[in-house]
Formats: sequence, structure tokens, C-alpha cells
Amino acid sequence: MNYLRFVITSTALVVASSLLMTSCKSKSRRGDVSAKTGVRYNDPYNGGLQINRKIKESPGPGLIGIEGGTFVMGGSLNEDLAFSHDNLRRRVTVASFYIDETEVSNADWLEYLHWIAQNYPQDGKLYYDALPDSLVWRNPLSYNEPYVNFYLRHPSFQDYPVVGVSWEQANAYCQWRTDRVNEHILRQRGILMDYKTLNEQQQQAGQAFNTEIYLNGQIQGEGIDGKNMPKDNKIGAQKDARRTVRMEDGILKQPYRLPTEAEWEYAALGLIGNTYDGNIETSKAYPWNGLGVRDGSRKNQGRMMANFKITGGNNMGVAGDLNDGGDITVPVRSYKPNDFGLYNMAGNVNEWVSDVYRQLSFEDFEDFNPFRGHIFMDNQYENAETRTLAKDKYGRPIKVPAKAPRKQTWEELQAAKAGDPNNTTYDYDVRGFKDEEQQALYGKTTLVNDKSRVFKGGSWNDRAYWLNPATRRYMQQNESNAMTGFRCAMTMVGNVFGPGK
Repeated sequence: MNYLRFVITSTALVVASSLLMTSCKSKSRRGDVSAKTGVRYNDPYNGGLQINRKIKESPGPGLIGIEGGTFVMGGSLNEDLAFSHDNLRRRVTVASFYIDETEVSNADWLEYLHWIAQNYPQDGKLYYDALPDSLVWRNPLSYNEPYVNFYLRHPSFQDYPVVGVSWEQANAYCQWRTDRVNEHILRQRGILMDYKTLNEQQQQAGQAFNTEIYLNGQIQGEGIDGKNMPKDNKIGAQKDARRTVRMEDGILKQPYRLPTEAEWEYAALGLIGNTYDGNIETSKAYPWNGLGVRDGSRKNQGRMMANFKITGGNNMGVAGDLNDGGDITVPVRSYKPNDFGLYNMAGNVNEWVSDVYRQLSFEDFEDFNPFRGHIFMDNQYENAETRTLAKDKYGRPIKVPAKAPRKQTWEELQAAKAGDPNNTTYDYDVRGFKDEEQQALYGKTTLVNDKSRVFKGGSWNDRAYWLNPATRRYMQQNESNAMTGFRCAMTMVGNVFGPGK
């Protein structure tokens, strides 16, 4: 009996010890204690380093997560009709990222224009520069004049993709969208003053929110702060002191941007539906399976899979039994999405990507996240000692050319501030990296220059050849037409598709 009592007691102690150890380990895993120093995180009495383990990465509004991987860029192109040889096959890896489920629509762009009119009512230039060029519909031999006035603003076209937008305008929209999404997050959480109070106090127009400026601590104070700002745990802070949100809090979203050409081509192909045990079982010529452009399913057999120009003079099919149904563009959620869940990655409108066009891009490239178009820029400081960022009249940080390819030593930094003539300069514009052609001849002996940007995907007015994700064309970044729109992307921080997910 005593022996039995001893065994039970011993077992209970072992179980209790195990539970205690498990509890300690779980506590450590939750991020309460530094695994390297043993110092508690989020403690106002030891300095209060705030580590947030509860943040779960999620896409911004409108985006879909794309699981990255390897694919053969240019591999879906079976023929090169123009003999341009500008997208020869090479294997690359694309990191996981987010991309818009649909193209940016007229309604989306009208929201952008409305915001500008509300916040900068006296700034005619800002509004004018954001207007799409509706005159792209004009054609001396076509009666397209009604689209000039109706396509952007008539409610019947609100879900159609915006066109007449240049690469530069698309980038400006991405920046605006970043700031509006992050401002909305902060106002909904009560970290910034909520919309109702803001409206009641009739805050002045023109005081626009900018994510970078906010993260630098330059947007705060009376009439700005909300009731739910995070606690300030730094040593010496007053009781119940509050602070602005930091990047380390994981509350704000990453910037919206145009996708790279590699990201766009990878997302358009949607090969995730063609893989088995780590191998791609079948290839694709389009964002759907098969070598044709018609639906093979019994219900929709023979219907076109995208909006494109079927033959010369045939944009939509025969009355009474229309085929693709699109005389010009169609709503952004038309047709079946590809295996990533993305709509109209072929046809409807071509889409801008971020890359500078070079015919020989395939010769000089990185095999991880390939991209051509870097211009390395840094923030300009209004006061370098206090790290106060300089702002333009719209509250956006002013960017200046990068001065170094790496972090400078303290001595180099001080020499640069003092204007030391011996301090070497850095070529921040590397869009022509390793190009063999003479830079002075670009734009003179060829139409290609450093402002030539890639667009992909084919449009309502293109033949089926251009629906292949590997085809590529270019246009100047300040130009636009009635066949080109865009969708936004976002970098994925961490990897929601990583091990153990």
C-alpha cells in the first residue's frame, strides 16, 4: 500500500513538473521572454522592448495571396511571331506575394479622384494630373466619341477596368492606396481620430495622411490622436503615456505597388493547379489549361475564355449568340478566374508591370525575384539630427538619389554631410545595369529608353497570341491607350505558405 502511494505520488510530481516545464516553454514560445537574454519583453520597468507575437500576416483589401515558387519565365511561349526573341526561357524563383484579384476599375479610380477633390479642392493641377486620358478613345475612322464622356463616369461602366492611365499615374494610385488603407486601419482602431469626430471638428483639407511620415512620428498631437493609441513603455515615460504605431507593431500594411514582370507572369500562368508531388505535370499556353481559347466544359463548351479580338472585324461574336461578349472591355470579374483565383489575367486590358523594357532582359537577370528598373532613392531629412523627414506640399516624403550602395560608416556619413569632395558618389540609377548598348543612343537610334515600361496580358482589341503570359510589349511610362490598365501588388512579409503552415 505504501509502495502504491509512493508510486502515485511520484507520478503526480513528475506530471506536475512536466506541466510546469511545458508551461514555462509555452510562455517562452509566446514571446514573453527573450530566448537569448532572459529579459522580459513588453515590460515598462526594463526598457519595454515591445515584441508582438500575435500578429498574423494578412493581405490588404482587394488582394489575394500568391504562393511563390520556381517556374520557367518565357516558357509558355510556343512561337515568337515578331521574332523579337525578348523573353527566352530561363528558370527563376518568385517569392510569395499578394496581387489584386481584379484589375483596378473605374469605380476604384473615381474614389481616388473624389478623395483628391475633397482634400485638395483648390489644387487643380493635382486633380488634372490624376485624370485618365479619356481622349484615348478617339479614332479618326471609328465612332468611339461617346466613350470619351461616358466610359469613366457613367455608372454602367463603373465595374469596367480603368483605361487611359499611364504607368506614372498607376504608381501614384498605388501610393495613394497605401496611405488610404493604413489611415483607415488606424481610424477604425481609434489610434487616429475617428472619421465622425474628424468631420465634426471640420479638420482642414490638405492635411493628408502619409504612411512613411506617420511611422517617423511626424503625424501626432491634439486633433490627430485617437483614444486607443498603444501604451508607451519606454523608461521615463509618464503613467498612461501613449505613442504612435510603429512598424514593429505589425498593424500597418506594406506599400501597394505594381507587380514585377516575373510576378505578373507567374501569377497569370497559375501553375499551382498543375503540380503534383513537387512537379509541374502539364504546362500552359494561357492562364487556363489546354492549347485553345475556348471552354472545354460541357456547360460552356465552345465559349471564349477571355475578352479579345477573335478575328479581324470580330470583337464579340454574332448577335443572338455572342461569344466573348465584349465589344470593348467587360466588367473586371468576367469569365472564370485562373487557379490562383485571379480574373482577366488574359484579355480585357493589358496591364502595366513595374519593369523597364529591354529586349535582352533574359541575358542579365537574377534568378530570384528578377526585376529590371531599380532607381535607388533615400528620404531627404528636414533635420538630420532629429531625423525629421522633409515633406512636399502634399505631406509626402521627399526622395533624393541614394548616396551609397551600402550602409556607410559613421565617418563616411559625416564626410558626406560636410560635403567632402573626396567622398565618392554612387550611381543610384541602375536600370541599364550591364547593358552593352551605348546609353547615349537610347531614344535616338531606337524607340527603347529608360522610360520604356513593360505591359502584358493582351486586351479586348488584341489577337489571341497576346493572351499568352510570356508575351511582352512596351510603352513610354507617360503614355496611355484604351487597351491598357493595371492591378496592384504587395510584398508578402514573412511567408504565410512557409513550413508548418
